Amino acid sequence: MVEFSTYESSSCTVWSSLFISGTGQKEYHLIMRPDCGGGFPEQYSALRKTLGEFIEGEGSVRPIFMRWFLSDASNQLALVEDEDCAVSVIEQPPLDGTKVALWVWLAEDVFPELDKDGMWTADFCGVQHIWTSGNCSSDGDSESQMREIFNSYSEKLNSRGMSLKDNCLRTWLFVHNIDVNYAGVVKGRRECFENEGLTADSHYIASTGIAGRVADPAVRVVMDAYSVNGVSEESIRFLKAPSHMNPTHEYGVTFERGTAVNYSDRKHVFLSGTASINNKGEVVHPGDVGRQCIRMIENIKALLQEAECSYDDVMQMLVYLRDISDYGTVSKLVKERFPEHPIVFLWAPVCRPGWLVEMECMAASPIS
Repeated sequence: MVEFSTYESSSCTVWSSLFISGTGQKEYHLIMRPDCGGGFPEQYSALRKTLGEFIEGEGSVRPIFMRWFLSDASNQLALVEDEDCAVSVIEQPPLDGTKVALWVWLAEDVFPELDKDGMWTADFCGVQHIWTSGNCSSDGDSESQMREIFNSYSEKLNSRGMSLKDNCLRTWLFVHNIDVNYAGVVKGRRECFENEGLTADSHYIASTGIAGRVADPAVRVVMDAYSVNGVSEESIRFLKAPSHMNPTHEYGVTFERGTAVNYSDRKHVFLSGTASINNKGEVVHPGDVGRQCIRMIENIKALLQEAECSYDDVMQMLVYLRDISDYGTVSKLVKERFPEHPIVFLWAPVCRPGWLVEMECMAASPIS
C-alpha cells in the first residue's frame, strides 16, 4: 500500500507518495510546487532548497530521476543546474500559475552513476535501471529527428548488450508544435521499431507523445527514455484493457497502453498517456472536457486492474490539458477523486486534437 502525505515549507508545497518494498527499501515520488511568488530564479531556488531539506530529513534516500516543468524554456532552461541523477527539463507550463514545477523519483540506498554515453544507471530491485533524458537533434524534420534519436538510443543500448525491444520499458516524446510535427514522429518511430523487431505481433513500448519544447526552435522532438537490464521476458507484462481501449496500431501508432514489471521485491506499473478513447479507437465525448476526464479515469482504472493494482498503488500523476481554460474543470474532478495523490497539471496538447485531457501515471505494489 502506498502512503500519501503533504508537506508545506515556508516556500513550497510537496505532495509525497511512499512505497516500502518487501525488503524494506523506501521508494518515493514527489510533486513539488513553489508558493513563494517572484520570478523563475526565486521559485526554482525554493524548490531545490525544499528538495534538499526533504532528502536531508530522510537520510539515505536519493533522487534517481527528476523532471522540471518550465513555463518558458527559452529564458529558464539555462538556469537549471545539473544534479547527481538523470534530469529532464521541458517546457510544459504548470497550470496553477507558477513558473516551474518538479517531479522527483527517489529511492533508498541507491547511487546513480553517469556513464560516457550520458546515461544514468542505478542498481536496485535486483536489476540495473537506466535513464536518459533530453535526447534530441536539430537537423531535418520531425520524422528524421525521431529516427535519429531512436537509432542513437538503440546503439547505446546495443553497446551494453541490450536492445530497444528487450530492455526499454518507457519513453516520453515531447513534440514542438504537436499538431504539425506529430505525424512525422509517428512515422519515424514506426520505421525504427520495425527495424528493431517491435511490431503488432511482438510488442511496443509504453509511451507518452505530448506537446513540449526546449529552447532551440529547430528541435522538433525530444525523448526521455527508461530501460532495465536483468529482467526476464516472463517478468514483463504489456497491458491492453481491451474492454475499454483498442490496440494502438489500429489507428496507426506504435506504443503499449501500459507495462507491468515484476522485480524481486516489488512490481512497477508504467501507464502511457491515456485519454478518453473507446475500444474502437474513437474519441469519447468530443468537446466535453469534464466527461472526457471521467472516461480517462475509467480507462486508467481498467489498465491498473489488469496489472492487479488500483489507484491506491499510484505514486504520481501527470495531467495534460490542451486548453488552459479547462484547468478549473479538470483539476476539480481529479482532485475530488484523488485528494492525496502527487499530481501536476500541465499545459501540453495531446497528439490528437479531439482529446482535451490526458493522464499518465506510475504505480508500485508488492509482488502478488
